[in-house]
Amino acid sequence: MTNLAIAANGLRKSYGDKVVLDGIDLAVPEATIFSLLGPNGAGKTTTVQILSTLIAADGGTAAVGGHDLARKPDDVRGAIGVTGQYSAVDKLLTGEENLLLMADLKHLSRRDGKRKAAELLERFDLLDAARKPAATYSGGMQRRLDLAMTLVGDPRLIFLDEPTTGLDPRSRRSMWQIVRELVASGVTIFLTTQYLEEADELADRIALLDHGRLIAEGTPEELKRLIPGGHIELTFADTHLLDAARHLLGTGIADPQALTLQVPSDGGVRAIRELLVVLDEHSIDIADLSVHTPDLDDVFLTLTGQHKETTR
Repeated sequence: MTNLAIAANGLRKSYGDKVVLDGIDLAVPEATIFSLLGPNGAGKTTTVQILSTLIAADGGTAAVGGHDLARKPDDVRGAIGVTGQYSAVDKLLTGEENLLLMADLKHLSRRDGKRKAAELLERFDLLDAARKPAATYSGGMQRRLDLAMTLVGDPRLIFLDEPTTGLDPRSRRSMWQIVRELVASGVTIFLTTQYLEEADELADRIALLDHGRLIAEGTPEELKRLIPGGHIELTFADTHLLDAARHLLGTGIADPQALTLQVPSDGGVRAIRELLVVLDEHSIDIADLSVHTPDLDDVFLTLTGQHKETTR
């Protein structure tokens, strides 16, 4: 059975008459990337604040890092790291000094602190800038340092909030690679992001939160198959085969010039297999096949009725 980094049941939170979380359940396996998406006011920040012990839930139960959230909050804090959207880096200190300060806060010995700082500076490609003030760092370097500071305490679960906001494409991809390496080493990532492409690229599972309720959850591919618009595009060697396929299937949009037929489908393995079997039984050969599914932008817009720019 898969061990869970987070197991929450029926989490609720209200502020006065306003219900912010309306009984949500979460199951996040260890060493995976779980992304929570939703429009403004959906309850994402409140969820993270509860799971990271910053505020208490009004109802429900949760275990984080194997520790009961309500009864052992100190143990939860010892197992997690939080990297917020706004950098915790002290820009007046050097990169090395920031890491050593974090080591002191984690009660590491001076020797262990220096060793850990050196290890993280090398791991995050910051050795050359180690003794330069963090104020001189680029945005990407500051985000790497921020994440390195989170790792001083060797957390097994990291809440990662908007990790690439404001970064250029190269720095974003560098951060993505670091996140993948962390997960490969056994760390669990709980990701919130305004970039749906980022969730699509990184997340093993995604949950969509709206008005305090989870309205959908699954892998990126599973979520994309929830809404219409997907199709399988078949390419044929000649118009005879194209016409035969269109007549046989009785559906689809044909493009005689491109010799393609777009057949509505969720793009699942079963649907593809069944389509190929039907064509094969009637000796209709295809030259190529591609699957087109809605992207997460489409999923978000359809399920929440809001535009992707509001996912922060």
